[in-house]
Amino acid sequence: MNPTKRWHISQINKLGIISLLSCFATAAVATVFAIYLDSFVNNPAYVGFITALFTIIGIASYILLTPLIEKSNKTNLYALSILIYIISYFLFALFPFLPVIIILGIIISIVGSLRITLFGIIFRDKTKDNSVSKNEGIIYTISNISWLISPIIAGLIASKYGIQKVFIFSAVIFLIVSICLRILKIKDTRKTKKTDKNFFKLSRDFFKNKDRVKAYFIGGGIDFWWALIYIYIPIYLFEQGFSTKIIGYFLGAVVIPLILIEYSVGKFAGKKGFKKLFVVGYLIMGFAVLLAFFTPNIYLILLILVLASFGAGMLESTTEAYFFDCINEKQRDKFYGLYNTTGELNAFIGRAIPAVILLFLPFKSIFIFFGIAMFIFAFISSRAREVIENKR
Repeated sequence: MNPTKRWHISQINKLGIISLLSCFATAAVATVFAIYLDSFVNNPAYVGFITALFTIIGIASYILLTPLIEKSNKTNLYALSILIYIISYFLFALFPFLPVIIILGIIISIVGSLRITLFGIIFRDKTKDNSVSKNEGIIYTISNISWLISPIIAGLIASKYGIQKVFIFSAVIFLIVSICLRILKIKDTRKTKKTDKNFFKLSRDFFKNKDRVKAYFIGGGIDFWWALIYIYIPIYLFEQGFSTKIIGYFLGAVVIPLILIEYSVGKFAGKKGFKKLFVVGYLIMGFAVLLAFFTPNIYLILLILVLASFGAGMLESTTEAYFFDCINEKQRDKFYGLYNTTGELNAFIGRAIPAVILLFLPFKSIFIFFGIAMFIFAFISSRAREVIENKR
């Protein structure tokens, strides 16, 4: 056997390694960030407003950075985004002051939009047309292993050494990502010569296709849901006296259902289609969060939210795969960044409106808001055009 062949790593597996490590870094910060902000403002509503501001910056970045992404070498630009992450996370640890945190949060929002868009385009370029949903399932399963382990580690670090050390931990992980990018030699083999600088025309072109519009709305619901899980639930638990260690355990447990089903769901979508998965996934989350509203025991609430992740597992990788199936190769650089604004837009709504609700009503009232939203996403999903990759 040729030893070079034996140790050959496919492009998708290389991207899986990068995704695994990148998510390990971002998941650690996501575990403690809301609590860290709350330690400065002492009000979960204010945390919601500040993080909503970051999502607005992210939305603008997805659109405004499109010309840069189109004309640049994707892997080189991705490496630059990782470098900025490393510097920013070290600065988070060194300067624990609210104005600095907000400025760095804005920088991370911009660079995060760039990183996510670039990774998605590189991934799609390396994937065959009939394997999109299956490979998305692979990537998301690998990534969610990080979202299982990293929150637990972050919770332990924060409990023992303080939250600032979590930022140092994530910066070191991103440094390893930077090294892996050089070792694995993931190359961008395609460059778009034309750039789209007319953002109004870009938006008009995107939304004039009804399939893209439906894919846009369906794809944002999962980010809407994560606003509850990663912003409001950690603050609620912290205010109820739970330690960051316990919060880390919960956020790790939330990911277990995703790891269990996402690969199988991706294969199923490729063979049978997406629509039923979308509808059932959103209905599961909708009924779960309404049940949580009527549940008096906090431990049962946490169990219900963990089980609701089986619904999230039907959506997280498939919604993006569905969008890629609704566009052609020439449209990826042009439209993928704009598509990603649905995540930021829904994250903004999922953070801002509950923040307003919490100014007047008790915490559990936001469960009703999230439940109604999930049912709306289920209805939109039921109106989507079915796509079956294996029959294309």
